[in-house]
Amino acid sequence: MLPQRMLQLQTARDGTIDRRAWLRTMPAIAAVGVGLDRYALTASAVDAARRQGKACIFLYMRGAPSQFETFDPKPGTSNGGPTQSIATAVTDIRIAEGWDHVAREMNDIALIRSMTNGNEGNHDRAVYQLHTGYLQSGTVRHPTLGSVAAAELGDEAFDLPHFVAIGHRAGIVGPGYLGMSYAPFAVTDPRKLPNHIEPTVGIDARRFTRRNEMLNGLESDFAETGGAADVRDHQLLYHKAQRLVLSPRLKAFDLSHESDQTRDRYGRSEFGQGCLLARRLIEQGVTCVEVESPGWDTHDDNFKRVKTLASDVDPAFAALVADLKDRGLLDSTLVVWLGEFGRTPRINGKTGRDHHPQSFNVAIAGAGIRGGRVIGATDADGNGVDQRPVTVPDLFCTFCQALGVDPRKERISALGRPLKIVEGGEPVTELF
Repeated sequence: MLPQRMLQLQTARDGTIDRRAWLRTMPAIAAVGVGLDRYALTASAVDAARRQGKACIFLYMRGAPSQFETFDPKPGTSNGGPTQSIATAVTDIRIAEGWDHVAREMNDIALIRSMTNGNEGNHDRAVYQLHTGYLQSGTVRHPTLGSVAAAELGDEAFDLPHFVAIGHRAGIVGPGYLGMSYAPFAVTDPRKLPNHIEPTVGIDARRFTRRNEMLNGLESDFAETGGAADVRDHQLLYHKAQRLVLSPRLKAFDLSHESDQTRDRYGRSEFGQGCLLARRLIEQGVTCVEVESPGWDTHDDNFKRVKTLASDVDPAFAALVADLKDRGLLDSTLVVWLGEFGRTPRINGKTGRDHHPQSFNVAIAGAGIRGGRVIGATDADGNGVDQRPVTVPDLFCTFCQALGVDPRKERISALGRPLKIVEGGEPVTELF
């Protein structure tokens, strides 16, 4: 009987699979030495993997970025602090200084300045809500939008993960009740290749078949003793890992194929190279990529810290939008920049801004979004939403419309409860 610990997926408590966990079974798989041509997908299979032609990239600013120091500056007011605004490619849109690259791409980027999250100012709960569209529940784990996109848009025969999360905590919310089929494949550092992905020389198909038969026998014994669910999940992960190891598209993870000029344009930071990796993965047929930028919880020294953070995010965000457009991918790829809430108009005694879920901003581009537009507004001092409030369910309905997904589609949770992709809300139609 196979010990249970060998069958467990070794996932994090939140349901994600990190690189080591995903690849834990790969050395054995790589040992088979089976020719890649047996598993290579045809061009038509790639088309099938993108049957709706849509993909999404989420640029997540973990910690909640200040709207005043990003895309809703209030220069000349006491709440605005020292932050000045700069002109953009769109005459009547100004954003905060330090976002010069994004300013040049504003014709393709729309801003929602009237996001509101009610009173949800707790990081963990707000992160959950801005990834799933739902408030946390004690009985249900809702899937992150990347997992929903993978389930709705991906093809099971595709040999790369449909949802890739880049960053130390990216994809942390996990697949929820959708199950491990749609868990994110986590890449901690995009500048490094995943480990243990090369087949071992000298192991032929015969030995591979014999080893698989042995594994199947062990798993069958364990399943008969009450471990059927664990066996099913293990086999699912094993087969996914097998396809990944043998995929000719693994080269998408190797940024050395890009020119120095391109890599410099995105920026050599983890976030910058993460955005470049996101573009490469989308080109290969991956459905959703989340790239995380940490450190936005600026309770102290807000202005200097945001300036440093923006120096990484600004060139990468702009290069990603421009690159997708140049390659004909922006029309089919939704790009979203957001955090879990905003920061207070009042500047505290540590020259910082505290949590402010009442109003914040989101930047969005691609997949039918009309750039060069601003939706909603905050009042003159930035204390609250003054025009066209947009709720989290509204935002998620907007994502669904851009991706061609029915937000009211229901799936059955593990408890037998039917749950919609988005409960309530309406899409922000002005964006399309």
